[in-house]
Amino acid sequence: MTQEETDKKYMRRCIQLAMNGWQNAKPNPMVGAVLVADGRIIGEGYHVRCGEGHAEVNCFASVRPADGALLRKSTLYVSLEPCSHYGRTPPCADLIIKKGVPRVVVGCIDPFAKVRGRGIRKLQEAGVEVVVGVLEDECRKLNGRFITFNTACRPYILLKWAQTVDGFLDDHFRPVHISTVFTKMLAHKLRAENDAILVGRITVERDCPRLDVREWSGRNPRRFVLSSAASIDRILEECYQEGLQSLIVEGGRKTLESFMERDLWDEIRVETGMLTTGAGTRAPLLPGNLRVIRMENYDGNEIITYERKS
Repeated sequence: MTQEETDKKYMRRCIQLAMNGWQNAKPNPMVGAVLVADGRIIGEGYHVRCGEGHAEVNCFASVRPADGALLRKSTLYVSLEPCSHYGRTPPCADLIIKKGVPRVVVGCIDPFAKVRGRGIRKLQEAGVEVVVGVLEDECRKLNGRFITFNTACRPYILLKWAQTVDGFLDDHFRPVHISTVFTKMLAHKLRAENDAILVGRITVERDCPRLDVREWSGRNPRRFVLSSAASIDRILEECYQEGLQSLIVEGGRKTLESFMERDLWDEIRVETGMLTTGAGTRAPLLPGNLRVIRMENYDGNEIITYERKS
């Protein structure tokens, strides 16, 4: 196995570990770390909870005393650039240097203003060999919400709707159940995984949606109602100021299209049910600059998730 293949192998393990922090690491990013020496893993860790030890700290803590001497000839793999500043915890870059690790492999650079390359520079200035960009796309996608929030200064926006097989959102402008019991549960799971949810005023008046996670376990997202397209900027700014890194838009056609017209979206999720209605509110037209990232089928309903083409 080449060094490049070896680096990718252990970075995949970092990504696996990082995903364990999906709920509790927020608003911090999900990060995984792996220590390797003499061809074997001697330590692993991930960022479990915001305010507690980072992935690197937990990784070093997992090393057995008998393996301590191996640190000075080990490689540390970490999915996101080690921090270089004092926050709720001390800088991980300083810890890595103190432990004497000679080589660090980083998945992607941290876009957070207080890091953004500084951790890598600190390691390099201390004589540590640093490799950056191993499985970079995968590592960036892992923290798409965190990265979008810190680079675009707005939440990651997911547009979502359910449509009939003949392309309507309702039945002759009356509400209709398109989702199955199971796909409804998945929708509530999605809400629990995101920070905020938005619908339009007409949807609220007509459907009275609760917009909670009653079919799943987790926190209810912050609820927003869009009164007009002109209030989109205000809502996005409020999300940013309150640290809400992700926003699900579940409104009707007008609300969804108001986001697409301004190119304010990062992901689109469309569920197509088996029923036909023949007339009603037409589902939005998908934009052209997207690609399918996931296709699922449950109880006959098809769910397709799209992202932007790079």
